Amino acid sequence: MSNVDHDHGPDCDCPDCGDPRSMDFLDKYLTVWIFGAMAIGVGLGYVAPSVTRPIQDFHLVEIGLILMMYPPLAKVNYGQLPTVFKNVNVLGLSLVQNWLIGPTLMFGLAVVFFSGITPGLPARPEFFLGLVFIGMARCIAMVLVWNELAEGSNEYAAGLVAFNSVFQIVTYGVYVWFFALIVPDLVGLETVASQIDQFGITPMQVFEAIAIYLGIPFAAGILSRYVGTRTKGVEWYEAEFVPRISPLTLIALLFTVIVMFAMQGERIVGQPSDVLLIAVPLTIYFVVMFFVSFGMGREIGADYSTTTAIGFTAASNNFELAIAVAVAVFGVGSGVAFATVVGPLIEVPVLLALVNVALYFQDRFDWRGHTTGQLADSTTDASDRPTDDD
Repeated sequence: MSNVDHDHGPDCDCPDCGDPRSMDFLDKYLTVWIFGAMAIGVGLGYVAPSVTRPIQDFHLVEIGLILMMYPPLAKVNYGQLPTVFKNVNVLGLSLVQNWLIGPTLMFGLAVVFFSGITPGLPARPEFFLGLVFIGMARCIAMVLVWNELAEGSNEYAAGLVAFNSVFQIVTYGVYVWFFALIVPDLVGLETVASQIDQFGITPMQVFEAIAIYLGIPFAAGILSRYVGTRTKGVEWYEAEFVPRISPLTLIALLFTVIVMFAMQGERIVGQPSDVLLIAVPLTIYFVVMFFVSFGMGREIGADYSTTTAIGFTAASNNFELAIAVAVAVFGVGSGVAFATVVGPLIEVPVLLALVNVALYFQDRFDWRGHTTGQLADSTTDASDRPTDDD
């Protein structure tokens, strides 16, 4: 957040404030704009399905994601990242949440809804695989947006994203192979296992996706801060440059939502029951992961900004990677790819709602004494603010 000398927040009316939530027009009706962007995207893809060709040819989804992530990464004080990585409690908690609880929970939901063991729900191996692809892809993209809207720590979000990225390069293929091909046989899911007869993924596919969706905006953010603070000074960078680029996050988010949903608009409209079926386990996943992770962060004594970064990092998933790999392995028209595309259709409204939940928790809970992981320049407003419990 900007370091200009007044408090920022939902009631701040400063026109030059670095807080993205102070953008009057976009922020006031943010939910409306996002749902409108979703509707435009789906409608565009349904009415003019040929629009998917230029979206693919000009890499509009990739461009939107890069632009969306650049402002949060340009705001990060990278000099504090060593402190972030030294905090064993926070990193250890994130490791457990992202690489143990998250994948296991998503696999369990895939079993319940798509393995055929639940009465009334037939085996859908393509959707089963889609959930596995999503669950194993830990978030390295939109979490930066949700975290910032909820006034979480940009430094911790960036640090945990970098942490997940390194793990993802090494483990994503192994996790998908294990949960998609090995575990179903081990737990007796013969129906699903027998229908999953082909699967292939290389570490290079994962690396390329991470390099595009994370590497480019990370490099641009680091370069912006380095050049800006050294040529114009920290005060200019925080008070002038950061407020100017802040609106780009939400504008790019709306653009990305439109083009991403346009890619599958025809199928989403044509198969609404499948969309709803996939939406149920995904919604359960987001809500459970956020509340569990947020609670675990508060339990270890983390301050609000750190707890929020922990919660959203664990609750979000890297749909961009899941979609890219699903399309590369099974094809753009496959049921697996369809399931991964439904992911952001559900993530956007659910995570947006959880942003409001987090902001409610910021005011509702007493954060005094919660200093685990607190950075040197962390604001103390939330910690010192009286609550209804006082």
